[in-house]
Amino acid sequence: MANNLVILESPGKIGAVKSYLGSNYKVIASVGHVRDLPKSTLGIDTENGFEPHYINIRGKGDLIKELKKEAKNADKIFFATDPDREGEAISWHLASIIGDDAKKAKRISFNEITKSAVKEAIKHPRSIDVNLVNSQQARRILDRIVGYQISPFLWKTIKSGLSAGRVQSVATKIIVEREEEIKKFVPSEYWTITANLKTAKNRNVISHFYGKKGKKVKLSDKKQIDKVLNELNAEFIVSEVKRTTKPRAPQPPFITSTLQQEASKKYNFQSQRTMKIAQELYEGINLGAENGGAQGLITYMRTDSLRISQEAQASAKEYILDKFGEKYYPSVSRIFKSKNNAQDAHEAIRPSKVTLEPNKVKKYLTTDQYKLYKLIWERFLASQMASAQIDTVVVDLENNGYNFRSVGNTVLFAGYTAIYGDIENVDNADADSGIFEKNKLPNLCKDEQLSSKSIEPAQHFTEPPLRYDEASLIKFLEEKGIGRPSTYTPIITVIISRGYVAREGRYLKPTPLGEVTTKLMNEHFPEIVDYQFTANMENNLDIIANGSVTMKDVLGDFYKDFKVSLEKANVVLGEKEIEVPVEETDIICELCGSKMVIKNGRFGKFAACPNYPTCKNTKTLTEDGKDTVSKPEIKVDFKCEICGSDMVVRQGKFGDFYACSNYPKCKNTKAKDTKLDLNCPICGSEIVTKFTKSKKQFYSCSSFPKCKFSTWDIPTEEKCPVCSGMMLKKKNRDYSYCSNEKCGYKTEEK
Repeated sequence: MANNLVILESPGKIGAVKSYLGSNYKVIASVGHVRDLPKSTLGIDTENGFEPHYINIRGKGDLIKELKKEAKNADKIFFATDPDREGEAISWHLASIIGDDAKKAKRISFNEITKSAVKEAIKHPRSIDVNLVNSQQARRILDRIVGYQISPFLWKTIKSGLSAGRVQSVATKIIVEREEEIKKFVPSEYWTITANLKTAKNRNVISHFYGKKGKKVKLSDKKQIDKVLNELNAEFIVSEVKRTTKPRAPQPPFITSTLQQEASKKYNFQSQRTMKIAQELYEGINLGAENGGAQGLITYMRTDSLRISQEAQASAKEYILDKFGEKYYPSVSRIFKSKNNAQDAHEAIRPSKVTLEPNKVKKYLTTDQYKLYKLIWERFLASQMASAQIDTVVVDLENNGYNFRSVGNTVLFAGYTAIYGDIENVDNADADSGIFEKNKLPNLCKDEQLSSKSIEPAQHFTEPPLRYDEASLIKFLEEKGIGRPSTYTPIITVIISRGYVAREGRYLKPTPLGEVTTKLMNEHFPEIVDYQFTANMENNLDIIANGSVTMKDVLGDFYKDFKVSLEKANVVLGEKEIEVPVEETDIICELCGSKMVIKNGRFGKFAACPNYPTCKNTKTLTEDGKDTVSKPEIKVDFKCEICGSDMVVRQGKFGDFYACSNYPKCKNTKAKDTKLDLNCPICGSEIVTKFTKSKKQFYSCSSFPKCKFSTWDIPTEEKCPVCSGMMLKKKNRDYSYCSNEKCGYKTEEK
């Protein structure tokens, strides 16, 4: 019997892939990259063809030994890392690691983790695509050169520990520029007039001021408003009725950026959370024997292609015809065109099987997984359905030479909105007629008279542009061609974690550090933070992937100009130091009355009195993903058992705890439950840390003891490869096991 080895990138896929291939295949995971550039040096020979110096990643020694051992024992080796440039590069590094045994290795890739996709990939192995590898290498080398050769300027002129990045610096600049727009914005006044009217048959009509004598007029001040109101009379006459019926086509299936935007809009998911859930859905969920066991529910989630396979399209057509009928399927199957710079290696994000309806698999998914799967499933099905037909009526009314306008819509045919409802009242449809209403107007005729119930003027002021949230920033990056699907989330994560940008509610605001750093980059490295330059560099990476240009040529052209900028910056900046403005808060120091400022400490941000060391008052700050504010003392519903004073919630080094309000006279404290970003494997509620009376820590469902889940061991984000249950890490022992006692799966102790 042949001894075949399949090397995946993620251990989360092992269970599903192994179940498809049988006993003569051993399936293991590289757990991401096994080699990378060294952290202590540049690791690139800029004088000799930009040759990178790769080393084995620290901490992966045992894994590399295992990979070599398994490769030596295998008859055939299949590199099955993710189907993108990063995955191709990981396969290339794996080939380098296993040495001579790479001669019996082939590359396979699958866009979805289903039995048919995996089996088909095994039948059609190929060689590693060196052009794709070089594209990934070029990106890594560019980022390393920019990061390692600009960062020292930031250390010297601003403060130590800062870092520059080829794309992160551009993303910070985008947010800084928006903040500058907001600061410079001057609001302007404008007015609206709303007329509440009624017909002779006592039907209500709402109409809005449009203009005068058929021309649109902007109402900019009270004087103008008073003139109009004084000249209006009680009767409005219908001057024109325009009726049009237009089709509304569905949106295309999701790509990475649009999925992140829609998940943010509908569920307020941050991009990192969206991609984590999508990864879980892609890698595989155990759906029980009745649904075929463990399998991936969606196709690969890092894509900017709108392409759909013929098989998926045929499957969608069959489902739509069966569930909705012929009129819900378009006369010609829909094909969506991807953007010119899209990588068409794999499809749009879609369900692996349309027959796996969200409600059928809901019990096997966490709440977040269900929400995202439902969103992807509905968007894909809708993208293949017929257009909605909307009847629009525009009614113009005249009153003493002034024009008012009313607009009403009736949805004559729901089409795709029957499954992806973006039109109100679809659920209240008359199933027989198929007619849905939104903002429906009564039937009005030319020259018909309507009487005024009330006329309401309203003053408004123009608003400054909104700060970017994650969704709108990703949309901007995509529109400008900056970054690629795999980089959007890491970009945002980096600029926040390094203190250039902070969250304020759901929005992103530059910090003083971000503003100062952007100013320095604009002055001394303008090309690095130029939108078009960055987009062109992304296109160059695409061209390397196509084999039209070499990695060495692209890097050489870049470095020639970059080196000149470095030398100039060295001369101009010299030993100059730039002071970062302090970030003021609205918190008043109760000891001296000054406005407190934000400082960074060992355990994160805190508020400090600006008069230090004369006044040493400080306050803890909380960052809950929504805002950064002074943490007030919150009273709880029990008293201190030592002195009888109120107990309050305070924040410490390891999170929130209960403390006596009489501190420091009374130093009584109690541990407080701390929420983990994990869901209970039994009921889906949040998992929290708890403490026994003897202060031993354990973990339980937040609804414990109603829900019986509790454990002394450590809950993890890992899923069991057998049943997709939560894996628990054994305390003081180096192995993990499935929380589902009936499963019994556990890893080998190291």
